[in-house]
Amino acid sequence: MEVYFTYILNLKTEKYFLKQKNVFFKLFTFTFLICLLFSFALMSCGKNKAANKGILPDTSIYSNQNFSEKILDSTILADFYLQYHTEDSLQTQITEFYKRRNYQYAWFDKNGITEACHIFYNQLQNFSSDFDDQSINTKLIDSLINIAHKEDKNTILPESETHKIEFLLTSNFFQYAEKSFGGIAKNTYDLEWFIPRKKKNFQSLLDSIISTSNNSNLQYPVNQYYKTLTIELRNYKAIEKSGGFPGITTLKKQISVGESDSCLVNLKRYLLITGDLKTKDTTMIFDENLKTAIISFQNRFGLTESGILNKATLNELNTPIKERIQQIMINLERLRWLPEEMEPNFLMVNIPEFKLHIFENGKPISESKVVVGKMATKTSIFKGQLSTVVLNPYWGLPNSIVINEVLPKIKSNVSYLSRNNIEVFSKNSIIDPRTVNWSQYKTQVPYNFRQKPGKNNSLGKIKFLFPNNYNIYLHDTPSKSLFTETNRSFSHGCIRVENPKNLAEYILRNDTQWNIEHIEKILKTDIEKRITVKPTIPVYLLYLTSWVNHRGKLNFRKDIYLHDKKLASEIFAKEK
Repeated sequence: MEVYFTYILNLKTEKYFLKQKNVFFKLFTFTFLICLLFSFALMSCGKNKAANKGILPDTSIYSNQNFSEKILDSTILADFYLQYHTEDSLQTQITEFYKRRNYQYAWFDKNGITEACHIFYNQLQNFSSDFDDQSINTKLIDSLINIAHKEDKNTILPESETHKIEFLLTSNFFQYAEKSFGGIAKNTYDLEWFIPRKKKNFQSLLDSIISTSNNSNLQYPVNQYYKTLTIELRNYKAIEKSGGFPGITTLKKQISVGESDSCLVNLKRYLLITGDLKTKDTTMIFDENLKTAIISFQNRFGLTESGILNKATLNELNTPIKERIQQIMINLERLRWLPEEMEPNFLMVNIPEFKLHIFENGKPISESKVVVGKMATKTSIFKGQLSTVVLNPYWGLPNSIVINEVLPKIKSNVSYLSRNNIEVFSKNSIIDPRTVNWSQYKTQVPYNFRQKPGKNNSLGKIKFLFPNNYNIYLHDTPSKSLFTETNRSFSHGCIRVENPKNLAEYILRNDTQWNIEHIEKILKTDIEKRITVKPTIPVYLLYLTSWVNHRGKLNFRKDIYLHDKKLASEIFAKEK
């Protein structure tokens, strides 16, 4: 019996300990799961914080010491949006702005309205005056500022009125910034401008305005070309306000040094206003000073620099100043679409100028003439990366040239192909063109055509590739005489370069294998050689008919593709 009870006791004890062990294991498991879940929660919280960085206060502007002691009630924003029918995109901008500053007031502090308000108001007035844009109600802003200034007279504004002024100023700022620095809302691809527009950060701009008391220290989200052309817009509007340019009429076809004419009095007044003539002269005599002034004017307008008052020069002189102001405004719109900062080293072709510019360390170091596409085969506006230089290139003829130009000639005489070193391919095999009945083809030809390298190759001896969807590149040409023309829109879309050897030497200057001697050695042959460019070089193909050059001179050019006309209908929509 004693043994039995001992057995029973031991069994119960064992069961007890097993039970306790089981309870302990469950407690341990439960505790472990709780800790694990807590860890995940912390990690998730961290991720959420990382994801919400976009609405955290900007520590470079908003430190632990608040910018303003006045704090807004965030719930009031919803009422404001409802009352003023605020668009969703604008709501997003405003909400993000106030979240980032922990709902501190932007335009008020404990002393009343801040200097930031006056900086913004001056910007708005300048924009409205410069661009004749009344779409943003400056009178409303003016009245808001006047109401806010009542605080200076010991009149405490109701909190509801302060909220209204605060939010209206902020919403008007974002509307103004979009118009002033972002440009029109229309997709620029519809305007044949294929350089992507970069989204600009107006939050940062407003942060800067609010945190500074000096307008001159502000960095606006526009490039240097925009800033200099804006100054010229103001100059031209001041000239218009004072009566405009004097008219210049004469019965003579042209006037040159030594001659006299009554029209020269007004001509000298005109050129003195534009800065082309350096000293005042009220005589009717055409002297050397006037010749120099006319050459300066002709240079700025892309005319033949003859120093003679001729028909082409008179036409530019007598263009109404209103049209010039609109031309400047059109190009300011285009400049809004460009990056705030260009790369330090790049190539730039301005199509209406017929010029290629090389920029190094942000400064132009050389320029040369180019031939661009004619109206029917316009050169596209885009940005590429120059990656390859080809010496002694083959030329693969585009189908449009084959159908419109080559096919009629080979129908007349098939020897046209051999005389011009053109090969015909069927798939990957060269065929004898004399075995083909060319008369059967009209709009399509089932063959490929290629011109062999040589001095008469249509691409000349060098081409520069920057891969793109428009099949456009820079290249040499055997037709050198076209570079003497003033209007050089003759190509099928590609860009012919006046000095391709100099350009190749510059592009390959850091490649020790390709000095000018080696380049010239290869060019003496007809063997194609492809050279990879590392690093690639940005190439901008732009369309500007008005700009300020690096010498500070205001330039104008003809609207050769009528792009200005199309953009004007968008900018000056109020005239519709």
